[in-house]
Order: sequence, then structure tokens, then C-alpha cells
Amino acid sequence: MALVAAGAMTMAAAAPMLTPSLHTRSTVPLLADTALEAVAGKEPVGSQCTKSCSVGACEAAGSGGDDRPHTADDDGHQLPIQRVDLDPESVMPLADPAGSLTIRLRADGRLTDVSVTDAQGRHLAGRISDDGACWHSTTPLRAGTRYLLRAMAEDEDGLPGQASWALETAPPPPGNRLTAAFGPTPGVYGVGQPVVAELSQPVPAADRQARRLVERSLQVTSEPAVQGTWYWVDDSTLHYRPQTYWPAHATIQVRSGLDRVHVTDRLYGGPSQPLTLTTGDRIEAITDVAEHEMTVKRNGHTIRTIAVTTGKEGFRTREGIKVVLGKERTVRMRGDSVGIARGTSEFYDLPVSYATRLTWSGEYVHAAPWSLESQGAENVSHGCTGMSNDDAAWFYDTISPGDIVDVIHGYGTPMTVFDNGYGDWNLTWKQWLTGSSLAAVPRYPAITTAAARLRPTP
Repeated sequence: MALVAAGAMTMAAAAPMLTPSLHTRSTVPLLADTALEAVAGKEPVGSQCTKSCSVGACEAAGSGGDDRPHTADDDGHQLPIQRVDLDPESVMPLADPAGSLTIRLRADGRLTDVSVTDAQGRHLAGRISDDGACWHSTTPLRAGTRYLLRAMAEDEDGLPGQASWALETAPPPPGNRLTAAFGPTPGVYGVGQPVVAELSQPVPAADRQARRLVERSLQVTSEPAVQGTWYWVDDSTLHYRPQTYWPAHATIQVRSGLDRVHVTDRLYGGPSQPLTLTTGDRIEAITDVAEHEMTVKRNGHTIRTIAVTTGKEGFRTREGIKVVLGKERTVRMRGDSVGIARGTSEFYDLPVSYATRLTWSGEYVHAAPWSLESQGAENVSHGCTGMSNDDAAWFYDTISPGDIVDVIHGYGTPMTVFDNGYGDWNLTWKQWLTGSSLAAVPRYPAITTAAARLRPTP
């Protein structure tokens, strides 16, 4: 739907409703009423403005659906007009708020600045094309919202001009709303903790435009700032992580911009609860299976070396980077909970102390006083990492959810990425980017969702 700045550009008497600053007289000439048009629902394409044209070189739809040529003075420059104030009643309707907003210059020259704000003063993010002929929003419009647009431009001789007018999007129709539930719960976590978004309704991979819109709307910021992106685990689940671990003592803000955004067909976004997380020290535990030793580091400095035992043949501890899921002071571990039949030589049923969970299938770091002779010498467990009571108590008190446990030099299968805890860090950054709908690279095909088969026991 194309809208040309016409009606609102010819009214000078009415007082502005949203911006008192429009009363201020300016020496900058106003752009002619056919100099700009607003187009809704167009996806930005490349770095150049699409369908741009010079003064007098093309025709475009004007307000009310009429076609009119561009107007120019004898030198080919756009004609300035009188000072324009925004009339509260002269708001141009946008029937469809789907997609992005484009402000296009229908004259020789360049846009130099564009500002689009709603009644609450929130800015619609966007960028000017390389050729200066148009401005594209990089976040979607909201339904049922009035926007104030201001544009600055200059002609080929550098003569500046400006324009201001308002647009209003249609309200969303009744129906279901797409929301996001963010996790984990608010609190302090280790630097390996991914952010999770669970959508209230699936967004199929085939609808790439809807996925791009959703991904842009789920916003994660941190202080200190880091580079990160979302990964679509499935149609309803996304994980967010930085290129490397979060900084220590960072504040992470997560919020959704989906409210009243047109997603697909008659599906619009609804309000979602924001989330704030913080990180503590950078705690990393590196378990060297071949050396039967765990090295624990805080902020890059070794603070303890622990003799351990890991999974024996047939029950090898999974290799790779795992994120601590939680801690249990005492947990009962039974072989039949993971498929080991009662009455067999491998069956166990034991209370275990200082249990730090690494996978949903039951891999823990815990106290194993029954295997003291093997700790530091051989691997005898059913998949867990065992250590002395003193070391396990210290580890339990030192470690937090979100901290890193990296198993190296082992013999087990690799840690899966998403189906058995947080294996997100086992993907390289290049591989992680392929899970984003905004990435322009092929999807990484080697992510496994095979069932976990760890056998946890002391």
C-alpha cells in the first residue's frame, strides 16, 4: 500500500499533537508533497533502494490511489513549500502493518536522516540505503499504532529539505497471539548459560519470512556488549548464545518486540514477560579422562586440581562441553531408571551426595567414596564423574547452574547439542550461525537428536 505525503503536508494551521517541536520555525525548506512516499509490507532488499526514481522520470501511486508524476522546478530540483504542522486529524492510514516500512525519496537527491517514533517515544529502528534514495525499517511495524515520521533530505546541490507527517496502522484482528516465554528463571548464572525462548505457537521452517520477523523481535542485550544470535532448535524453541562465553559479571536483558506485530496470515504477536539474568565469575571445570583429573578454573586461574574417575567401557562419559543444569545435595541413583535391569551385575541403588547435574539423562559430578582407590588411576563409573567427599563438597559449593564442565581426551560419544541438556557450545560459531533465520549460509546438517544412553552411577 503506497502512501504519498500529500494531505498532511498542506496543512499549516493545526497544532501538532505528538511533537510540540514542530511549532518551531525553521530555515530549512519543506519537501514538496510528492517528494516522499511510505510503503508498508516490503522486505528490505540489499543495500540499494528498490524501485527508486528521479524527478519526472516515473509515476507512483498517490494518496487515495491516484497516479501523478513528480513535480520539479526549472532546474529539476524538488519545489519547497510552506512550513507544515501535523494536524491530529490528518493521519494517513496504513491498512496492513505486515512487514517493514519503507520511506522512499521520489526526487533527485539523498535522504540524510529519518526518524519514526510511536506515541510512547519508541523509535522504529531502520537504515538508509547506500544510494540514499530510501529508508528501510529493520524492525516490524505494530498493529493499532500511530507513528510520527520525520525525514531530512538534500538535493543534488546539497540544499536541505524536511518533512513530517503521521501514519496509523490498523488494529489487529481478534484471535490467538504469538508470545515467548524466556528462560531460565531470573537469577545469577555461569557464563555458559544459554537463553531459551519457548514460543506459544510453532513457526515452521518453511516460513522463513515469519522466522526472520520473530528472530528480529526477540531482543537480547548485555552489558558488557557481546556478539550473539538465536538458533532455531525446532519450530517452537530458540536458544541464544554469544560467539564465546558470556563475560563474567555481565547483565543480560531479554525482551520480546512481538506485541501487535503481524507474523503470518491472521497471527499477531502478543505481550511477553521480559527477563534479566546476571553472570558470576567464569568457572570452568576441565575433566581430562585420560589423566583421571579435573582442573577447576576461576576467571582463567586454576583454583583446584581433583583426582576423578569417569565412565568405564560400555558406559563412557560423553565428551564435550556441558553446562551445569542444577545441584542436589542428595540424590538416589538406581540402575533401572536408565535401563539396567535389577539382578544384573551392573545394577545399583545408592544414595549419592553433592550431586551436580550435567545432563537430563543422569550424568552428574558427585561424591564417590566407594571408588577412592580408582580416583586418579582408572575409570570405573557408569558415566558420572566421581571424586572424594571433600572434593565433591567443595565442587558443589563452588559450581553454579550455567557454569562449564568440559570433558576432554575421553573415549565416549560426543555430547549432543540440544536433546540432553545444554550442549550449545559444542557447535563452532560458524555452525551456530546456520541455525539463525537471518544467516545467509547453508544449515549445518550434522546436529544429532539421537536418544541419550548414559548410565549414571557412582
